Amino acid sequence: MPKLDLDAIPQTNMTGYPPEHRAEVAERWYRRLAPAGGLSDFGVSHVELKPGAWSAQRHWHEDEDEFVVMLAGEAVLVDDTGRKPMRAGDCAAFPKNDGNGHVLINESDESCIYIAVGRPAASDCHYPDIDMHLENGRGFRRKDGSDFDWS
Repeated sequence: MPKLDLDAIPQTNMTGYPPEHRAEVAERWYRRLAPAGGLSDFGVSHVELKPGAWSAQRHWHEDEDEFVVMLAGEAVLVDDTGRKPMRAGDCAAFPKNDGNGHVLINESDESCIYIAVGRPAASDCHYPDIDMHLENGRGFRRKDGSDFDWS
């Protein structure tokens, strides 16, 4: 079963973000490929960003390397060094604990598709542009440690 049937893997746009930070990722659709392929050492997602969608809120992980390969379409990589176009065949690496917040934003009129590789378990994650922090084991909190209103 080495070849995966993408059509057989459910696609979702679920997010664990608090309600006030969900709008940017509402049209981010992904399939979790690692579980479908029996992989457990790392996570792999097949991601489609509809026009206007973001990959995430701009973020960086304390204990998770991330790697992205653009397959189709175009997105803009926004990080601490500025804005760079990402097109089919382009790759980006995000080393753990580097403090460089990053996000892909589809500013085009067509969907873009990419593969994202990282760890299956969450690590502490920092969001430099918004009042949010992901604490491994505790979930999303405000930077002062207080809870979000999930209603």
